[in-house]
Amino acid sequence: QVQLVESGGGLVQPGGSLRLSCAASGSIFSYAMGWYRQTPGKQRELVAVIISGAVPTYADSVKGRFTISRDNAKNTVYLQMNSLNTEDTAVYYCNARNYNAINYWGKGTLVTVSV
Repeated sequence: QVQLVESGGGLVQPGGSLRLSCAASGSIFSYAMGWYRQTPGKQRELVAVIISGAVPTYADSVKGRFTISRDNAKNTVYLQMNSLNTEDTAVYYCNARNYNAINYWGKGTLVTVSV
């Protein structure tokens, strides 16, 4: 089992940038690591996912603006978010999925994009 703690959320103006971090309690090497987001009344949606040795996958809405990366030595996953707009406002959750398709979730960090 792995525990995940997100950080880096906050208030940013449209066009701005934020970097989210997800620190895991143990090794993430064998996990697919992802970022999801959710707004009130909507389902949680995939933002980006990264597997060791593979090309990351992104939602169409964030392609070219967000970058997911992982540092297995630090057991940490990052989400660099650029050119933020109001539609990016959401609670962002870190996810770890193991080879048995068991999912682990963090508690989330709020990103608010507003003037």
